Amino acid sequence: MSDMLLDDVNSLLDGDFGDDRILKQIARACKNNEVISNYERNYVQKLVEQHLGRKPQTSQKSEITTPEIPKIEIPKPEPVIIQPSTPTHNPSNKNSKLFLGFGGIAVVIIVAAALLVSNNVDSPPSNIISEIEIELSIQTDLSTYAKSDLISINGISQNSNVVNLSILNPNNDLVWAEQVSVKSDGRYSTLAIADGEGWENSGTYNIKVEDGTITKSLKFSFNS
Repeated sequence: MSDMLLDDVNSLLDGDFGDDRILKQIARACKNNEVISNYERNYVQKLVEQHLGRKPQTSQKSEITTPEIPKIEIPKPEPVIIQPSTPTHNPSNKNSKLFLGFGGIAVVIIVAAALLVSNNVDSPPSNIISEIEIELSIQTDLSTYAKSDLISINGISQNSNVVNLSILNPNNDLVWAEQVSVKSDGRYSTLAIADGEGWENSGTYNIKVEDGTITKSLKFSFNS
């Protein structure tokens, strides 16, 4: 088949019919056994019919007839009418429904009572929380300090607008003191330097806060 196509292409090139570029490309494909598209084959066939006056041999395709499928009408199903059944009077069913109704009410009452009791047991009265109020407190940012460290001191004071702070060394000597103002929200804060006279020895130091009524203290370690 490729040889016949190549002969037709060569005849068209010799007669200077058609596009030389396309025909040469088809001839090269025939020589190299490359794939030739239907478009190229139809192009050559039309030129052969038009200029050479003959048709290339083509294989006749057998006509395939598709048998007609007869239409089958499916009958529509007739609707089925279900007659409602006449309820029968059964005293036992009525009694059982009443029993279930009362039983459900009883279960709801028992669950509600259990929830009420659990809430009363678990949640403490609100007045107990309101009575527990911190009147004076003191804390530091660390529990151990070294020489020249900054000690951050803060706390709460509910009884006074100012608090007196002091730090005592292991010999109970005063090494630092300051009077700090209390803010409107009841909090105070300041900084102290772990250095100077009285800070020569390592050990446990004691920091105190006084508001005129209450005194609180807190201990921390110091390494000189």
